[in-house]
Amino acid sequence: MQRKAYVTGTAALLAALLAGCTSGSGSDSPTDNANPGEAGTATVAAQPGKYRTLPEPCGALGHDTLDSMLPGIKQITDPVQRDKAYQGQAALTYDTDRKVGCRWKVESADATDRLSVDFERVVSYDNTVSDDDQAQKLFEGKESAADLPQPSGSAGTSGSPTSSASPSSSSASSSPSPSSSSPSASSSSSAPSGSPSGSPSGSPSGSPSDSAAALQPRVLSDLGDEAYIDDTLGSSGSTVEQRTVTVVFRTSNVVVTIEYEEQPTAVGTVPDSKEMQDKARKLASQLDDALGG
Repeated sequence: MQRKAYVTGTAALLAALLAGCTSGSGSDSPTDNANPGEAGTATVAAQPGKYRTLPEPCGALGHDTLDSMLPGIKQITDPVQRDKAYQGQAALTYDTDRKVGCRWKVESADATDRLSVDFERVVSYDNTVSDDDQAQKLFEGKESAADLPQPSGSAGTSGSPTSSASPSSSSASSSPSPSSSSPSASSSSSAPSGSPSGSPSGSPSGSPSDSAAALQPRVLSDLGDEAYIDDTLGSSGSTVEQRTVTVVFRTSNVVVTIEYEEQPTAVGTVPDSKEMQDKARKLASQLDDALGG
């Protein structure tokens, strides 16, 4: 009888516990109903970038492109050395899915040319920041470091001399006695342009400045999602000037950097800015097309 009482007491205890669990689950239902709401308001992870891999950089450039940018390659008579020059040298990297590059250096009778191409695939480790946004930050950092001239500032400065010049010319023409000296001044100012008449002198004198402004470091609107070009002329020695043209563009989460350098052999020779920029931009357009941008 005593054992039966013990079993009965145990059964009663279990029944009480089960009753408590049942009532507890009912009281917890508002909390359970709140969970779906919390899940619905959770921040959605940012989208990954378009690119998951990178191209092989040393094989991304064709022979025609290398012949154009590195003329010394065609001057190499040894076929083995010429093939080696075409192959370039891969940049040191520890993760070919994230960053790759290739370098070329070729000497010719006229100059030493260097070319480098780098691809960087950007991955964001912040769920709230997309790969594209992270790549945009990287691009903006490069653009800021390049310190490109502001187009609005250059337009303002070009406008101010025009406005300041017109009052001075009107004041000069308003004075009666120096009117004879005014034509002589205008003829002397047109003399450097090399054209005797006034109307032709205006166009040639303006065109060099316009072409020079067109070749200034600037933002490019026809390449990738965003791009810029930089052009610097520095002295590599006491007499020889070396020009470096850099094109950087972003397509989705990949940032591409092209550096094209030329150092002439002859003293006093300056590498042609337009020619180098045209070649660098053409290469950038080819790489953008290859990426599918």
